[in-house]
Amino acid sequence: MFARLKEEIAVVFDRDPAARNTWEVITCYPGFHAMLFHRLAHSLWGAGLKWLARLVSHLSRWLTGIEIHPGATIGRRFFIDHGMGVVIGETAEIGNDCTLYHGVTLGGTSWNKGKRHPTLGEGVVVGAGAKILGPITVGAGARIGSNAVVVKEVPPGATAIGIPARIVEAEGMAQNGRFAAYAVVKDLNDPLAKAVHELIGHCADTDQRIEEILAELRRLGGRTDKREAHPLDADALNKMVD
Repeated sequence: MFARLKEEIAVVFDRDPAARNTWEVITCYPGFHAMLFHRLAHSLWGAGLKWLARLVSHLSRWLTGIEIHPGATIGRRFFIDHGMGVVIGETAEIGNDCTLYHGVTLGGTSWNKGKRHPTLGEGVVVGAGAKILGPITVGAGARIGSNAVVVKEVPPGATAIGIPARIVEAEGMAQNGRFAAYAVVKDLNDPLAKAVHELIGHCADTDQRIEEILAELRRLGGRTDKREAHPLDADALNKMVD
């Protein structure tokens, strides 16, 4: 029991540089408190004392601002940073070494009984405000960007961003071999942004070629429409995509 408690405290020091000492973690970290309450509530839930388990969970929510259903299965070395507004549903499953930031929801999309909440593999990082909805699986080592809405499977090691979330290639995700805070990276190779940039470039090139054709027609004495086309503001479009 004490070894497990020491492990929970060590996780805070490992993933939050603001943590100064053990006493501060024990007394001032709502994510740590929420996990202690959940371990108790989950044990009561498994023992069939479901009302008591829900009561413990409710008290935890009132004290920490973190709502974890006692039926949720959570692995070891789980860390919730800041924590306010985190919601974890009844059939959610979270692997070892996962990290959630504030405002994260692991929610269900069905009123039917049975598996209706997400499963997170080991080492998953979920950024602030992200929503992972339905009985989907987020593979081990995946990263979910802040405010993403994930409704489809995420492969192991992938990075998902946006609404609805899409898979992107990311460089620099690891920081000295550790997780990246808020699942934010310096360089995202976003296929959607690349496609839009390609379309913008194609449009600009097409406009230029049309102007050249019209100029040649006028030189040969042909009649052309004097109406000017609306100019393409490529710079403004690029800024929107970026």
